[in-house]
Amino acid sequence: MPDDLVTTVQFDNRYQRELPGTYARVTPTPMKNPRWVAWNEPLARELNWPNPPDDDVLAAFSGHGQLEGTDPIAQKYAGHQFGTFNPDLGDGRGLLLGEWVDGQGQHWDFHLKGAGKTPFSRFGDGRAVLRSSIRELLASEALHGLGIPTTRALALVGSDEPVMRERLENGAMLLRVAKTHIRFGHFEWFAFSGQTDKLEQLLAFCLTHLFPDCKNTPDPAAALFDAVVTRTAHLIAHWMSTGFCHGVMNTDNMSIIGDTFDYGPYAFLDALQPGFICNHTDTGGRYAYNRQPDIAFWNLQCLAQALAGIADQGALRDSLSRFAEHYNARFLELMGARLGVLNVSEEDQSLIRDWMQLATDEAVDFHRPLRELAEMETSDWARLDDDYSDRSRFRRFRQALAERREQEPDTQTLALASNPVSILRTHHAQAVIDACEQGDDSLLHSYLAALQSPFEVRPEWQRWRAPPPASYHAHPLSCSS
Repeated sequence: MPDDLVTTVQFDNRYQRELPGTYARVTPTPMKNPRWVAWNEPLARELNWPNPPDDDVLAAFSGHGQLEGTDPIAQKYAGHQFGTFNPDLGDGRGLLLGEWVDGQGQHWDFHLKGAGKTPFSRFGDGRAVLRSSIRELLASEALHGLGIPTTRALALVGSDEPVMRERLENGAMLLRVAKTHIRFGHFEWFAFSGQTDKLEQLLAFCLTHLFPDCKNTPDPAAALFDAVVTRTAHLIAHWMSTGFCHGVMNTDNMSIIGDTFDYGPYAFLDALQPGFICNHTDTGGRYAYNRQPDIAFWNLQCLAQALAGIADQGALRDSLSRFAEHYNARFLELMGARLGVLNVSEEDQSLIRDWMQLATDEAVDFHRPLRELAEMETSDWARLDDDYSDRSRFRRFRQALAERREQEPDTQTLALASNPVSILRTHHAQAVIDACEQGDDSLLHSYLAALQSPFEVRPEWQRWRAPPPASYHAHPLSCSS
């Protein structure tokens, strides 16, 4: 495969140009015998990407070639990992190739994961494996399909290069796309290492390119932080309302623009278990499903500390004090929509709490019952009574919900648009991974398409509606997931 330039004309390198001394230039390490596993054509169209997934593009996305106009770098940052500050972080297996500029002038980071060792790899090999790359592709497209802010994946390249994790696996590279890869940890690194000039340069970069509405305010740093608090609160409300558990909410995994970022041992809930833990290294349950709002707030406190030297501290505290208000309002709005309630009142909050408590006590699936309520006329809901051990309790709930939905028009339309048919399930993802590791990518393509259109009903996607069998037990996953 030729090690040459792939001709394009629409890349920029603002991060490299405007933030010198905050990264290391690194050339991707070629991966042996690369092959296409997946190409995200819907995303390619959104990006106005002109090149088909041919051999030249395969070369560029597997380390054998370079896209003209790119300037690969590994970014330096820090972060709080499981509550402990670690200054020795940075891109250890991924490289920011450059910023693709689409037809509307929007810049998109092209970030190649699994691109080899960098100065920040520490003891890692700089590689990614097919298993974890498939999981990130599926998860990022699943959340995007649900309307949840997230990074995305344009391409997945497999290989027969051996990579050791818990076992010997095949290596892979994933081309991740995001509006930015700047994390809370970037601010922490410059603040806590005393690099005030770099901190101010980073702030100026974010104000110019990511938060222009905050730039011409009396205290731009405080205004930016206020926007980050709001976006983060809304993001976590989306996670909680869809049963998504991230698993590793370290500050270096928190996007400054409120995107879901760095997929590792994530999981969507099957049964509603508030204390669900998806990361087997999280023995204390720090990142359990029901702790995600608290951890987001804690992480925002860390960001506020990093900004304390360049922003009014009283304004930072005021913004933090509004986190719960932002979170609760969005969570109630999203859960109300899942129940078919558009304008959530105080009385509706009790209805939402009743459902969450009933679902928890009954250990019912987080997704399927709500979809059934959406698909059926309220007059038919009595057919669901036998799905609950406490039939009278469910009967009281469904009767109260039916009465509430009579007060607004088009409630069934709202519920259908808020409860997915296809959801990302761990057992389905594992079936896809098993098939791909045997060289069969067809299941991946089918599941990916279903997750990209999660509210659409198609006969060929019927298998993706199924919850796990009763005998299935989802074990916590490792960070290498």
